[in-house]
Amino acid sequence: MDLSVNRQDPRYEPLLRGHNLRFPESASVAPARIVICTTPAEARQALQQAVHDGVRPTIRSGGHCYENFAANNPGGVLLDLSLLNTVDTDPSTGEYCVAPGAVLGDVYQALYKRYGLTLPGGSCYSVGAGGHISGGGYGYLSRLHGLSSDWLAAVDILTVDASGQVTERRIDQKNDPDLFRACCGAGGAGFGLITTFRFKHLPVAPREVVEVGLHFPWETMTENQFIALLTAYGDYWATRGRDRDTWGLFALLDVSSRRTHGRLGMHVQFCQPDGKVEDLSVLREFLATFDRFNPTLVSSPRDEFRNPVAKEATHQPASTTLQPVRIPWLESAISDRSGGGARAKYKSAYMKRTFVPAEAQAMYRFYSGDSIAARSSVVAIDSYGGAVNRPELAAETAIAQRSSIMKLQWQCYWFDPAEDAQHLQELDAFYTSVYTGAHVDAHHQGTPWGDAYEGCYMNYADVDMLRYPYWPELFYGRDGLYDFLQKTKHIYDPNNVFHHAMSIRPA
Repeated sequence: MDLSVNRQDPRYEPLLRGHNLRFPESASVAPARIVICTTPAEARQALQQAVHDGVRPTIRSGGHCYENFAANNPGGVLLDLSLLNTVDTDPSTGEYCVAPGAVLGDVYQALYKRYGLTLPGGSCYSVGAGGHISGGGYGYLSRLHGLSSDWLAAVDILTVDASGQVTERRIDQKNDPDLFRACCGAGGAGFGLITTFRFKHLPVAPREVVEVGLHFPWETMTENQFIALLTAYGDYWATRGRDRDTWGLFALLDVSSRRTHGRLGMHVQFCQPDGKVEDLSVLREFLATFDRFNPTLVSSPRDEFRNPVAKEATHQPASTTLQPVRIPWLESAISDRSGGGARAKYKSAYMKRTFVPAEAQAMYRFYSGDSIAARSSVVAIDSYGGAVNRPELAAETAIAQRSSIMKLQWQCYWFDPAEDAQHLQELDAFYTSVYTGAHVDAHHQGTPWGDAYEGCYMNYADVDMLRYPYWPELFYGRDGLYDFLQKTKHIYDPNNVFHHAMSIRPA
C-alpha cells in the first residue's frame, strides 16, 4: 500500500524539499500531497488515483532536478520513488535491473560487488537513477563507455492513454520502439513513469584508477595566460583526445573567483581502455601539456581538490614528478557524497572545438570581478567525446549531441533567499556574455549554438533558455529529433499528463 503524506503530516515539509533549497518557491505552488511508492504496483496505483482525481502528478526519484519540475505542482500530487530503489537481476531474462529511486552510489556498489560491472554515470553519490539515466547521464567513464542511456536494453514504464487508463509497458527496440528511443535521453517524466531500467550488457568496471589534481597559480595569472590555459585544455580534447587510447582519461577543469581564494584547478582520473593502470604514458603526456603553466601537483586529490588552497607549491613538471597513487575504482566511484543543502542555479553548454579568446576573456573578467555570483559560482569544464561520439547512436537514442569534445556546467550556490534575484541575474548575464560576439552567429547570440557548439544538456535544465524561440534545438538538435519526440508524446501521453516547464510540447 502506498503511503500518502498531506500538508498536516509533520513529514510533509522535509519530504517536499529536494536538494535545491530554492524549491518550492512558496507553499502556494507546492503539491497537496506526497505519495511514497516502494513498488511498481504502488506507483501504478498512485498514478491511476491521481489521474482519476483529475490532479497533476509530478515525479521525483533522487530530488536533484535543477529546476522546479517536481515540487512546483499546486494542488497536485508528488510521486516520490526514492524507496523504489532495488538493483538486481531479472531471473527470467538475465537482465540487470535498476529501479529509478536507486542512487548512483548504491547502483555502483551493487553492480560491482555482485557482478564486477558498472554503469557509466555521474560522480555524485546521491543522484537518483531515474532522472539521470533517462536524461542520458554521463560521468568519469563516459569517454570510455558512453552514456548511461546508451546501454539500455529495455524500460518498464507506466503511460496514460486518452481515456485516462494507466498502462504498464515493457518497451525496447521491438516493442514500442519510438517510446523506448525517447526514454534513452529525453527523460522519462515527460512521457510516463519509469519503474525499471533494464540492461542486457554492462561494461566491466575498472579495477583501479589513478587520480591527479593540478592547481594553477590563479592569483598571479594574467588574462593572456588564462586564455592560453583554456586553449591548451580544449586543444587536447579536439586533437589527441579523440584517439581511442586516451578514452580512459577524464578531466575536469574548474574556474571560480580569483578574489576570494577561489580555485583554478583540474581533477584528472585515468585508466587504460582495458581498465588497468600499468601504463601511464597517456596520463603523463596529458599532464605535460600544462607544465608551462607551473601547476602544483596533488596526487590522490579527491579531498584536496575541494580545497582551493594547495598545500605545497613545488612548481615541478607534473608529467615527470607524478608519483601515482592507485585507487580501487569502487572507492573512487562512491567517494563524492556532496549535493544539496543550498539554493542553486545551473547552466550548460556543449563545445565542438577549443576555446576562442572571446570566451576565455569573458570568464577571466567575470571571475576577476567581485560580483555576488562571481564569488559563489564555478564553471566546470568536463572532457567529453570518446565513446559518446558514435554518430549512429543519434538515430537510436534521444541524445543529439554526438560531436562535442567538452561539456560545460555553470554552478552557483547561496543560502539567503533575499539574494535569489541577484544571483540569477548575474549568472545569466555572465553566461550570455560568453556566447555573445563575432564567434556566435547573429541569430543565436547569447547561446551555445552554431558550428562550434551543440547546445545544452537537458539533465542540466535551465528555464532561462525558454526565452529563445529555438530552445528545442538547443537541447535536441536540428535533425528532426524534437519533431519525433513531439509525435511520440502525442501517441503515448495524449492528454499531456506528464508535463513541466521544459517538457516536450504536444504536437
